[in-house]
Amino acid sequence: MIVRALVIGAALTLGSCGIWADKRAARMEASAEDRWPPVGRFVTEGAVRVHYVQDGTGPDVVLIHGAGGNLRDFTFSLMPRLVEAGYRVTAFDRPGLGYTGRVDPAYDRAFAPSAETPQEQAALLAGAAKQLGVDTPVVLGHSFGGAVAMAWGLEHEASAIVSVAGVAMPWPGELGAYYKVLGSSVGGALVPPLVTASTDPMNTGDVLEGIFAPQSAPDGYLAHIGPGLSLRRDTLRANARQVNHLRPHMVALSERYPEMTLPVEFVHGDADTTVPLTVHANRAVSVLPRARVTVLEDIGHMPHHADEDAILAAIERALEHAGRSG
Repeated sequence: MIVRALVIGAALTLGSCGIWADKRAARMEASAEDRWPPVGRFVTEGAVRVHYVQDGTGPDVVLIHGAGGNLRDFTFSLMPRLVEAGYRVTAFDRPGLGYTGRVDPAYDRAFAPSAETPQEQAALLAGAAKQLGVDTPVVLGHSFGGAVAMAWGLEHEASAIVSVAGVAMPWPGELGAYYKVLGSSVGGALVPPLVTASTDPMNTGDVLEGIFAPQSAPDGYLAHIGPGLSLRRDTLRANARQVNHLRPHMVALSERYPEMTLPVEFVHGDADTTVPLTVHANRAVSVLPRARVTVLEDIGHMPHHADEDAILAAIERALEHAGRSG
């Protein structure tokens, strides 16, 4: 997510740089993992190590991050705020991102043709949550995490869903060149070493500003989230392939929305150009039996940083509609 602007240029310089790129990429990855180590604990679900952070007491809230990110997106500010408000909060790294492993070892191959579906991710994280004693949580998903949250609500125990700038519906048109190149089996094998080797993680601030636009990223956010983790070769592949193969799974999920009886709260900025309000929340609410949309004026793709109060209010409404009080 934070490097799409860098990928096309890297593809043009592929040539004979493979050996140099792989060696330097390995050093860059080791440096990134030293600088941004796991901040939580691990639980093994099936054969997969799942990285999580859990804190607080009260009604359970699960947090699922977006494309290219990791659970540090939530530990920066939102998670402490929820703990202070009286929730037990569990944030997960999604498969292949942060420090969580892959659902299927085949997905780890450099030339793998696909990656984890939202349904597979939901099954993994719901199983991990159950091991941690988390039953019927409010499941909050941001961006790609919104798709995982919707799959969780359809197939696993939850009390309510909160979708924050979340992917909820299939979209018209095609993805950009970033995902076409990096999401393919060949591009995903050949391009990531060059991106990893040639990119200083702390020089990705301009790309980050594009994600937050029209707001700005909070001071200290880039250093906190660990951009070097997103730039690892396997992480680049996992992220791009998950997004590249997402649309057909959203077709399948959205066809089942009329059967979802859980409350669903959408919180979406009307200035979001990454996951547009009109394509996702505004369409999904018309087919979900118990859904509502809160539109945030002039807010972009990161409402959980731009308006934390709106997120807390949505969680509280979700609990109330589910028959529980936070």
